[in-house]
Amino acid sequence: MALVSLLHYSEVFANEAFVRSNINLRTGVTDISQQVYDLHMTIFYICVVIGIIVFGAMFYAIIFHRKSKGAKAANFHESIKVEIAWTIIPVIILVVMAIPATKTLIAMEDPSESDLTILVTGSQWKWHYKYLEHDIEFYSLLSTPKEQIGGQWIKGDNYLLDVDKQLVIPTNKKVRFLVTSDDVIHSWWVPDFAVKKDANPGFINEAWTKVNEEGIYRGQCAELCGKDHGFMPVVVEAVSPDDFDAWLANKKAEKAAAQAEEKRLLAMNMSKDELMSEGESVYMGYCAACHQQNGMGLPGVFPALVGSPITTGDVKAHIDIVLHGKKGTAMQAFAKQLTLKQVAAVVTYERNAWGINSGELIQPKDVHQLLQE
Repeated sequence: MALVSLLHYSEVFANEAFVRSNINLRTGVTDISQQVYDLHMTIFYICVVIGIIVFGAMFYAIIFHRKSKGAKAANFHESIKVEIAWTIIPVIILVVMAIPATKTLIAMEDPSESDLTILVTGSQWKWHYKYLEHDIEFYSLLSTPKEQIGGQWIKGDNYLLDVDKQLVIPTNKKVRFLVTSDDVIHSWWVPDFAVKKDANPGFINEAWTKVNEEGIYRGQCAELCGKDHGFMPVVVEAVSPDDFDAWLANKKAEKAAAQAEEKRLLAMNMSKDELMSEGESVYMGYCAACHQQNGMGLPGVFPALVGSPITTGDVKAHIDIVLHGKKGTAMQAFAKQLTLKQVAAVVTYERNAWGINSGELIQPKDVHQLLQE
């Protein structure tokens, strides 16, 4: 009994130590993540036992059957018993390991009977979330200040792991994710959920989670998707079902207010100062990563805007490329990401900043008219 108690205590201590360790897997906040952790520890302990037996036998033979003690090597060849033993034993071990692994994998790939479905779309370098049952969608972008990235400010606790809009899901509800991509291969990964699913253009992969605890959980794109791969975090906030319903109501109210605001803007003209101020903010948030803050771009990678045919030529072509992007390049379509006001402002800014000073003012109604054509 004393030996059993000691072994039990050792196992509990070892598990608690591994949970606290930064080098082991996380137990996470879902039943599946706990199953993955338990499976990992089971396989680990099996490997430890195998290692102790194999290396124990090896060192025993080295120490007690060495030549200096007069030991002589046994002379046998093609022993049927040995052949059977070292075939059957590994097969039994693999079967023992495969049973719990198969159960966990089957559970991880079963998104049926979900309470909520979210379409997750990866883009360079942001995530788009669409709640299919609630007609709500938004982009989630990195919000870490550029001063931290550039080294001017001290890096925060969640450096490169903060976003402007978090994905919000309810606790104790099965949430199904449909994962795809607009451009290159991405990978949506949240360690605390034990969810890591590739986002492939033209394909839809499925995953799911059921979070047991309220909180904020962070992840990243786990696929090398381009030069700003490290600036594509995932932040999920799990809230109670009641709080989630309140959040949905608030988002729907925001959407209605935004639509009313756009209708108001279509009937008025914004001043140059308003357009330039808003345009600079939009440019720094969406465009500066590629075209640089001074509009000079990166030679051979991203074109300069200063003096380019886009910012000095036909204004309709300028608005069109912002709205619909350019196929075969990294220039994305921003029609779903920016409001009419933001598109009008950023086009105005790009045609009047960096010494261009065209004097052209683009109004939200101009963008709306182009969308209707």
